[in-house]
Amino acid sequence: ALKRHLIRLDAREREEFLAQGKTIYLASNGEDGYPHLIAMWYAFEPDGAIAMTTFRKSQKVRNLERDPRCSLLLEEGATYDRLKGVFLRGRCEIVDDEERTLRTLGAVGARMAGAIAAPPVEALEAMRGQARKRVTLLFRAEKTRSWDHSKLGGAY
Repeated sequence: ALKRHLIRLDAREREEFLAQGKTIYLASNGEDGYPHLIAMWYAFEPDGAIAMTTFRKSQKVRNLERDPRCSLLLEEGATYDRLKGVFLRGRCEIVDDEERTLRTLGAVGARMAGAIAAPPVEALEAMRGQARKRVTLLFRAEKTRSWDHSKLGGAY
């Protein structure tokens, strides 16, 4: 049996792994009963929520309006002995506010570019057209699972 307690990431390790990740997978519940899985870029809120932005009319927004329950997955590792991941289950709040979404676009863009600080106001203003068509998704985890197979040192 897999020794789950040996491969689990502690809170600090989970935080660091999520902080260095680039693309996270968001699974929402489609009305047909099938999961709807989409790759997303993300940033972090001061309260620990994961912030993403998407088009207001997207399928994921329709799914989350109907059912806010969803999951996020971040994983890496080219071979089984190097697999590392975090699975988060929780709910997404949809925030339909242009200023809020503008800030989220800036935070996600800055994070993806490797910047430490949010972009200057002029750069944010250039994104306003995008913000008008988009919403912010705020994900808050209710359950977490994690793994780092390298902790086993190749022994299974």
